[in-house]
Formats: sequence, C-alpha cells, structure tokens
Amino acid sequence: MNYPHPFLAKEGWPFIAGSLLLAVVASFAGFWSLPLWVIFIFCVQFFRDPARVIAGGATSVLAPADGRIVVVEEADDPYLKRRALKISVFMNVFNVHSNRSPIKSRVLQKWYQPGSFLNAALDKASLENERCALHLKTDDGRDITCVQIAGLVARRILNYVDSGSALEAGQRYGFIRFGSRVDLYLPLDSKVKVVIGDKVSAASRVLAELS
Repeated sequence: MNYPHPFLAKEGWPFIAGSLLLAVVASFAGFWSLPLWVIFIFCVQFFRDPARVIAGGATSVLAPADGRIVVVEEADDPYLKRRALKISVFMNVFNVHSNRSPIKSRVLQKWYQPGSFLNAALDKASLENERCALHLKTDDGRDITCVQIAGLVARRILNYVDSGSALEAGQRYGFIRFGSRVDLYLPLDSKVKVVIGDKVSAASRVLAELS
C-alpha cells in the first residue's frame, strides 16, 4: 500500500529527537537515565502513524480517529444550526492521534475556537474546549461536521486543510497532540454501525452509513 506519511508522524519528530538526545546524554554522563528512556519510548508510541486499509464504500462514514466511542445520540450541531446524529471518538494517550477524513468530500468552511482543556471524555468538552471544526459536503450534497477537540493534556490542534480543500475518504488532514476527541455530526437519517464503548481505528472502521 502506498502511504504518503512516515510511520512516525512528522508532528512528533522534535519530541522523539529531543527525548532521545536527553536520554543518550544522561546515559553517557552517568546520570539515572531510565525516566528519560521511558519518555522516549512513550513519544515513539504516541507519534506512530501506521498505514490503514480504507473501509466501506461511497456512503460510508469512517472513524476520523482511533479511540473509543463515547457518544451516539441526536444532538444540536452548533456549527450548521441543525439537529444531527452525533458520534464522538475519545482518544487516550495510547491511541494513534492522526486524524483522517470520514468520507470523500469538500471542505466548505472551517472554524477555530480557543477554549478550555477539560477531560475530552466529558460531554461539555464539545462546547467548552479548544476545537477546530470542518463543514464537509459530500459529492451527493450531504453535510457532515467534523470537530477536533483538545483534551485535558492536549495543547495543540493541528489542521492542514482550509475552505475549498478536497478530501478523499481516510485522507490524513490533522493531528492532536496528547489526548483528545473528535465529534461527527451526521444527517439524522444516517444508519449507525457502532455503539458506546466500541473501540475503533481511523479510516478502517465504519461508524455509519448515509441514507
């Protein structure tokens, strides 16, 4: 499979290199270096970004992130001002944190909102935490809102697309450092394929099918 990104995400290279340098220097200097080697190993596992097999078909809504399903409910979409089906994926620090497009679409609008850093598993994190939202329009005119949300430890949301960008299903479009969440707001008639508590892998798990 061709994969246009290195196995270790570029977002983590400074952390990996810095922690390795400190661990090596401490080891040669005779200091107690074990904690620094643990930090280095943590950085390597956190910033891994493996290739994924893209699941589903043209109407499949894919998981935008690795993690656990924490919300499946009807809710207000605060960006498009509509009732929608909300599905939320919570990422802990051991999950891959690369974010991927849930469906082939075009970005119509992008919103960034600074905010708090509450535990991303909490419902109020969707409205109070730092976040970056995308309004996606599918080829057949369906609207999806995809929201990256910072967490208790996360302090940096990275988003590499803007209004007018075209996305393929499963395409990498962003990264959130150190624990976070992604919310999807889908049309109400979408057919849900997951339940709360399910563990999902970005791009490789179908969350819903558009009707």
